[in-house]
Amino acid sequence: MIKNQWYAVLESKEVKKDKLLGVTRLSEKLVFWRDENNRVHCIFDKCCHRGASLSTGKIVKDHVECPFHGFQYDCSGKVKYIPANGKKAKIADNFKVNAYTVREAYGFIWLWYSNQTVAIPEIPFFEELRKGFSYGGFSETWGVHYTRAAENQLDVVHLPFVHKSTIGKGNKKLVNGPVVKWEDNLMTFYVKNEEDHGQRPQKPNEIEEYEKLFHLQFQMPNIWQNIISDQVRIFAAFAPIDEENTHIYLRFYQSFIRTPGLKQLVNAASKISNKIILHQDRRVVLTQLPIKTKLKMGENLVQGDLPIIEFRKRREFLQRQNEELES
Repeated sequence: MIKNQWYAVLESKEVKKDKLLGVTRLSEKLVFWRDENNRVHCIFDKCCHRGASLSTGKIVKDHVECPFHGFQYDCSGKVKYIPANGKKAKIADNFKVNAYTVREAYGFIWLWYSNQTVAIPEIPFFEELRKGFSYGGFSETWGVHYTRAAENQLDVVHLPFVHKSTIGKGNKKLVNGPVVKWEDNLMTFYVKNEEDHGQRPQKPNEIEEYEKLFHLQFQMPNIWQNIISDQVRIFAAFAPIDEENTHIYLRFYQSFIRTPGLKQLVNAASKISNKIILHQDRRVVLTQLPIKTKLKMGENLVQGDLPIIEFRKRREFLQRQNEELES
């Protein structure tokens, strides 16, 4: 996983008031909860005393109480009360577990995956989806590393084969470009697929007025959007569970219907078609080996794979950058 990044790890509705939620994210067992002011917190799900799961305990005055011996933890992961020692006992500094900075925004819980707790940047959500859109969606777990799941949505070559009965209709097998542009850690890629009549695919620098083409975006490290139109978007967050599993949150965003009730019906109905399309992908992606990708891995890539190559290069750059900062 790439350090010093905001990851969308849960939907807001999954963290309920007065209830602990234990999940694995970023290969770590974590417990999430809301305090009396509805703010979300996250600490490691393992008591520093005898190793019990904290998520099977309960919330006591904004603290997490271990179900084994009643140790109580605050949002920083420090033990604030050890019942066996009495209420007035001083607690040593080593009685603690690690904690993560988390924020709630745009219907997600975001986790700042870093040891850095100052100068934390803004959550990198797509600007146009921050207001004016409503959405409906679903989520599911895939048995692949999040890089595999994400790269599937960067793949502009597979459409007429994997989705030939849905979004890949039209037999547009020939891939021109694609054109890839970066703005900080936001990748926009422009697609110009067409039927093959024996012509040579255009190279990225040969495509004129590429800005007018159909395009998609990927915001590092783990969110993606398909820009169907100004009023319709398909969004996905690829929440890393561990090295072998990813939880995918897929949403249909729209702004063309705003009538209460009706917009919820339209958003909910989108789940049917989006699940069909996503499962067409899943059938193939779950067969890919290895289940985790990296920049160089013995593949024979083609010109149309440029968004995937760029994604891998950016991941490697960010990982190397973090290693240099830590050294």
